[in-house]
This record gives sequence, C-alpha cells and structure tokens, in this order.
Amino acid sequence: MKNSRLFAALFIFLIYNKIDAQIHFTDITAAAGIKHEFAVYDGMFGGGACVLDVNNDGFEDLYLTGGMNDDQLLLNQKDGTFKNSFEGSGLELSKKYVTEGVTSADVNRDGWVDLFITTITTKGERKPVPRAENLLFLNTGDGKFKDATKDYGLEDLYSFSTGCSFGDFNCDGWPDLYVGNYFLDYDGPLTEINDATIVNASKTAEGYLLLNKNGKAFKDAYSDYGLNHRGFGFGGLFTDYDNDGDQDLLVLHDFGYKAKPNYLLRNNFPDKSFTYVEKEAGLDLRINAMTAAVGDYDNNGFMDYYVTNIKFNRFMVSGGKDKPYSDKAEEMGMGFFTISWGANWADFDHDGDLDLFVANGDLNPNCQPMGDFLFENNLYSLNDRMGMFMDVARAAGIQDFGIGRGSVIFDLENDGDMDVLVVNQKAVKNYPVPSVTHLYRNDSTYGNWLKVALDGIHAEKHGLGSRVTVVAGGQRMMREIDGGMSSHLSQNSTIAHFGLGNATTVDSVIVTWSGGKRQVLTGQGVNQLLRIKEEGGAVVQAEPDKKFNTRWLLVGIAAIVILGVFLGNRRGVDQLSQPPH
Repeated sequence: MKNSRLFAALFIFLIYNKIDAQIHFTDITAAAGIKHEFAVYDGMFGGGACVLDVNNDGFEDLYLTGGMNDDQLLLNQKDGTFKNSFEGSGLELSKKYVTEGVTSADVNRDGWVDLFITTITTKGERKPVPRAENLLFLNTGDGKFKDATKDYGLEDLYSFSTGCSFGDFNCDGWPDLYVGNYFLDYDGPLTEINDATIVNASKTAEGYLLLNKNGKAFKDAYSDYGLNHRGFGFGGLFTDYDNDGDQDLLVLHDFGYKAKPNYLLRNNFPDKSFTYVEKEAGLDLRINAMTAAVGDYDNNGFMDYYVTNIKFNRFMVSGGKDKPYSDKAEEMGMGFFTISWGANWADFDHDGDLDLFVANGDLNPNCQPMGDFLFENNLYSLNDRMGMFMDVARAAGIQDFGIGRGSVIFDLENDGDMDVLVVNQKAVKNYPVPSVTHLYRNDSTYGNWLKVALDGIHAEKHGLGSRVTVVAGGQRMMREIDGGMSSHLSQNSTIAHFGLGNATTVDSVIVTWSGGKRQVLTGQGVNQLLRIKEEGGAVVQAEPDKKFNTRWLLVGIAAIVILGVFLGNRRGVDQLSQPPH
C-alpha cells in the first residue's frame, strides 16, 4: 500500500511538472506598450477585442473596445510591441459611443479587413432607455477607416447591442452578421440589474440577422429566415454543429433561467430559413451564457462548445451524428465555481490536443447576493494519460485576479505559438488588485506546429465559417475559422493553428469551404504558415523553423521515469485506477 501511494504521488508530480514544463506564459503588457482598461457604463457589461491584420503586413493587429473610455487600434510593430494608432485612423467617431463588442471581415471583398463595433448608448446626456446605432468602418487600405454605417443601411438599427459575429449563412461569399441585443426597455439603473429586477424589464430584445447584399448594404433578414426569438442577448456565433457544410447559429442569452434560454438554429441552406433545434440537441441552456468557445477537443469530427456562465460553466460535448450534446464539465475536471466570460481553445503547448483558457472576473458590482469574490483565470490542459483536464493557470503564469471580460488568441510574433490577450474591466468600486488589460506571451512551445490562412474566392474572403482539418502524427484535428463570439464580445485570429507534437510531416490538409466544397493538400512541411487559395490556387509556404527545442528531451526523460515506476509496481497502478471513496 505504501509503495502504491508513493507511485501515485510520483505519477501526479511528474505529470503536473510535465504540464508545467510545457505551458508557460509571460506577462508582457507593459513591454508591449499596452495600456488599456474597459470602463463600464453602469452595471456589469464588459468589453471585447478583435484580432485582425489592418495593413496586410502579415502581422496580426488588435482592436480593443473601451466602453466609456476611448477604443484602441493597436498596430503590431513586428518586434513584440504595439503602437496605438487610433487617433488619425478615422475611427474617432466611436468616441461618441459606449462601445461593447467588435468583430471584423472583408465586408466589400476589396482585400482589406473592415470593422463592426457594437454600442449600447451615446456618451454625455443619459437617455431614459440607453441605445444607439452600431458602427461599421471600412478599411481604406492606407491605415485608415471610413464610417460606412449609413451607407450600408445600419443607421436606423437603434439598440442596446452586445456581441456580434460575422458568418456567411447563405454561402454566397459575402460576410453576413448576427448582432445580439439585450433589451428594448428598462426602467431602472443598470447597476441594479439582478435576478429580482431583470424579469420586470419591459421587453427583451430580438437580435439582428444582417444579410450582406453583394458588399454594398446590409438587410435585416431576421423574420425572413424564420427567426422569432427574444432574450437578454449576448450575441451568437456561426458554427457548423451538424457537419453539413453550412453555418448554423448558436445564440447566447443572459438570465436564461429567468427569461429565454440559449437557442440553436439549424441552417436549412439552400432554403432561406433556420429551424430551432436547441431542445433536441440538448443546447437549450437556461444559464447566464457569456460566450461559447468552439473546439473539437476529442478529435471525433464534431464541434464541442464550452459555454461560460455565472457560477458553473458548461462543457457541451457532441454525442456524434444526430445525437444530443451532454455537459461533461464536472466529470472532465472543469467543475469550478467561477464567474466566467471569455474562453479560447488552442493547443498552447503543441502536444497535439486542445487546451482551454478561461477569463474570469467578478461582476463588480455584484448582481448576485454572494458578496465580493476574486476569481482568477483558468487554463485547462488535457492530459492524455489521465483523460482529464487540469487547471494549470498558476503554474503557467497566466493567473490574474482582475475583472476579466473578453479574451482572444493570436500569434503576436509569428513564431508559431498562440498568445493570449485578456480585456479587464476597470473597477467601479474599491477593488483589492489592479484590473487592467493583460497580454500574455506564450513561451511554452516544445513541439512542431502548422498555421493555415485561407483565401476564399467563392467562399468568404478569409474563410469565415470554413473548416481546416489536419492529419499528422496519427491524429486528425479540425479547426473552424472564427467570425466572432467564440469568446465574450470578441473575435480570435482567423488563422487556423495546430500543434503537431513530434510529427515531422503533415500527411494532409483538408479545407471544407463554407458551402461544402473540399480541397486537399498532401505532404506538407511543419513549422510554417500555409496560405491556401480556394479552387487549388497557389499555396505560399513560409520557410520552416528548424530550431531544435530541448523540451522534447526533458519530456522523454520524464516518460522513461514514469514507465520504470509502472513496470516496477503494477499493483500500484491497479489501485490508482480505482475510483476514489
């Protein structure tokens, strides 16, 4: 018995330190030149971030909403730092508004990515019912943007808007939009929104389903496509949950247990309609849904959704074709009491499986009668041997007690690994720690990797809603190109990223373009960026990074030690495998 306990302790120690050795982040916020905090307009509504390449220089930039503060346009200086180029960018109009969410796409297909920003009201004089138009800015290609809100027919869509996401639900190549709206009327101050008062709000709101009319205008096709739901909307994300080649819509609602739950709408393309299927899919969650991070964590070819919430998050895992989703948060080691907002799937350590970052933060002020809490970020790493997720945020150096809201993943330095930015909310009352936005550089890479950027011809320009599948090292991994709201009010990088472990060749790269058309490349190298043009166009490959990384040697030594203990004490393993009492 003593030997078996010793084995168990050594096993867990080695596994944990293996993870610790693999995953490490460095907070480089100040060194990168970032000074940002989101300032709320009453209440608890937080802000978002968007990853985009403004100037097509191959380095990803950032747009951060500010709420009551000014927004920021952070241009990547290619050396691990950013320059705030907001002033003089043409985006200054947003100063008049309380901004919330943000996403991007090439709306007019001119080769330059454009910005869509949601608002809840204008600054200055307070309105009895806070609301305003949302903002569309077209990229003019010279580092500047032009306000196109009125030109695209959006000026009359006055609302209290939150999350927004681009997709191409009619598969015509033009990026469409879904915008979440919170309510149409409310009598009290937002600081007093809570369980008791929220049900007395006069009207929950419909969202907007904005159809792109050949890059020249948007039309609200909400009722035309059969949408009729209302709720306290935090947005929705386009995702192909049923693997039929078109984009479905997962709608996220706050206070789902008091008002309307989450909705899943199946796209009936080529018919111009959606069908509500959330009940049979098991996704009609009655929670405070803030976002739904998308990832195929078990590599079975179906997307899974990690839905953030107040108190306990949901890990909704697909049961397979025509089978419902089930919540596996608790059984997979994710059943922690948190107040969560942003969430991002990525293979941070390049070991071939997905890890999950979760941004947490107090409501501040609380809308729940549970006092003040400090919630630090989570980083869940999937351990193949144990078959469970482990929270390694502290060991990885990515913990933070700030008031987390939106979060995004992207490759800051084009070195092949995924870095993390977390938008933190400025405290509105006394708070024991600083709460400012943080940038965490990923210093944990030890395996090989591949990045894939899409260039759509008939599909959306950046492949929004398309899928990239990579077969390498005996694994088959799939990513979906993010159009927004796969993190709270935010949009991640549109470049698909894969950790490859010790694989030295990519057997195949399979692109399933939005609409269902497939394209296959075989025999690709590792540690490079592939740019894949639709219809078998030219593939531009970066020079592979051939630097040797000694972390593989350390992992190998740990594996040998574990194997030695295993062979010397099989009885201990048998006892360890029994369920706890």
